[in-house]
Amino acid sequence: MMGPAHSLSGAAAWLGVGAAATAYGHPMPWPVLVVGALISAGAALAPDLDHKAATISNAFGPLSHGLCALVDALAAVVYRATRGKGDPRKGGGHRTLTHTGVWAVLLGAGASALAIYGGRWAVLGILFVHMVLAIEGLLWRASRPSSSTVLVWLLGAAGAWILAQILAEPGNGSDWLFTDPGQNYMWLGLPIVLGALIHDIGDAITVSGCPIFWPIPLGRKHWRHVGPPKFMRFRAGSWVELKVLMPVFMLAGGVSCVFALGLI
Repeated sequence: MMGPAHSLSGAAAWLGVGAAATAYGHPMPWPVLVVGALISAGAALAPDLDHKAATISNAFGPLSHGLCALVDALAAVVYRATRGKGDPRKGGGHRTLTHTGVWAVLLGAGASALAIYGGRWAVLGILFVHMVLAIEGLLWRASRPSSSTVLVWLLGAAGAWILAQILAEPGNGSDWLFTDPGQNYMWLGLPIVLGALIHDIGDAITVSGCPIFWPIPLGRKHWRHVGPPKFMRFRAGSWVELKVLMPVFMLAGGVSCVFALGLI
């Protein structure tokens, strides 16, 4: 899928988690619901860091360009070292390592550890990165002039600062779910895992499929691109994505948000 659909699906997924939490009698504080949805929307772009044309690879200028090259090279090395007899040869690393459940969990765990041990500035950094990505994804980077990149960074920085201040207030969710001393903001890794997994599921229903179950071997392949039957798949950017899935994501996210906030 394309960036906007990935981001919408990531946000909708977290709002769905919020609705489920409310249904089970453990509602999220509203800042956790909002921040989690934005982080998940941004994280839903993260697996495409292995592709130089992706939104995330261009979101932070030379820094993300260089990181993209490193991630692509790492993914290619891991693919060649672990591919099974039935896996084809590949020249690059796109849709390999970063499109797996293992990668999603590692990203989330790393973010949680950074939030716990890095303190306020680490939390601000996590929020800033994902605010920028959420803006880029939800507002569709390809449809705006590149000259507005600095404006997006400033908006992301302002949003991160404001949201961090709100979360830090007692009862607003810095200790949501993980309440032991020293575990504040540990939950920030959860929407990152969710966003990355939702990206993988979204790619799995396109014609290319996704190797989400690596390193579990499936037949003679360690990198089998799984997905629904071929007649149910579609091409990224097609009318199915733009005219059907994106409206569904928006509707599902809106209904879930209203329910999560206890308004219905």
